[in-house]
Amino acid sequence: MTVLVVGSIALDSVETPFGRAENVLGGSAVFFAASASLLTQVQMVGVVGSDYPVDQLEVLAERGVDLTGIERAEGESFRWRGRYRHDLNTAETLETRLGVFSHFRPKIPEAFRDAPFVFLGNIDPRLQLDVLQQVHKPKLVACDTMNFWIESRRSDLLELLEHVDLITLNDAEARQLTEEANLVKAARWIQSHGPKTVIIKKGEHGALMFGPTSVFFTPAFPLESVFDPTGAGDAFAGGFIGYLARCGTVNDINMRRAVVYGSAMGSFAVERFSITRFLEIDESEIAARVLDFHRLVSVEQEIPA
Repeated sequence: MTVLVVGSIALDSVETPFGRAENVLGGSAVFFAASASLLTQVQMVGVVGSDYPVDQLEVLAERGVDLTGIERAEGESFRWRGRYRHDLNTAETLETRLGVFSHFRPKIPEAFRDAPFVFLGNIDPRLQLDVLQQVHKPKLVACDTMNFWIESRRSDLLELLEHVDLITLNDAEARQLTEEANLVKAARWIQSHGPKTVIIKKGEHGALMFGPTSVFFTPAFPLESVFDPTGAGDAFAGGFIGYLARCGTVNDINMRRAVVYGSAMGSFAVERFSITRFLEIDESEIAARVLDFHRLVSVEQEIPA
């Protein structure tokens, strides 16, 4: 089945203790699509400026990403510059230039409006709500958010929560939104405002999924080399939603498996700058890492004599 993603398409300049990259492909929609397209068909909606190297997005088209929903506007593209020190969980934003993204109003092509799975990337919740007015009864709607929207668009975000099935956010954002220090209480607060499922990302400490009746946890994959954590959360979402779309059925066991796939795709994202790693891997490597996750967290139960 198909996934529709609406989000930012950016050019990132990133510095980490292990190197730097200038003006590489970035943005929530790009990382999500690069991840999800390894598992299912993806339709992408966003905006780029006249300076954007659109030809570089063709690598996504070759993987089945439909780019016809990308709007091209006169002006500068969205650009972000950031730095990570040895604490790779926290990015220091050095510069943000919204460019044409500041005037972005998503226009969902008619051919995209019946997508059964919808992911609303990290954009203004008013725009996320607008997207939901344009789609036709999707099977599952998921969204992401961030501290800026929690602070500046709280009422709109709370309205959005009433219309989505799932939200992904990190632990700091969950505490900020709910004013609860305990993540279990924070997740239950969010669920009481709409989403049946809440995924709280904890960076190098893994992810927690709170469902209607159960809680599931997966650790972060232990890697020897972590180059750049930019986009890891969107790659996680791409793996998670992409797996559900490939299955076509949303139930507890598939949701749990989807968390593992999301964690696997997030672990690939951090191994290179930008979306480079996703252009190197195939289904066999994904399957191998998912199996490694299984070995990491499971053990045969001892049967009492």
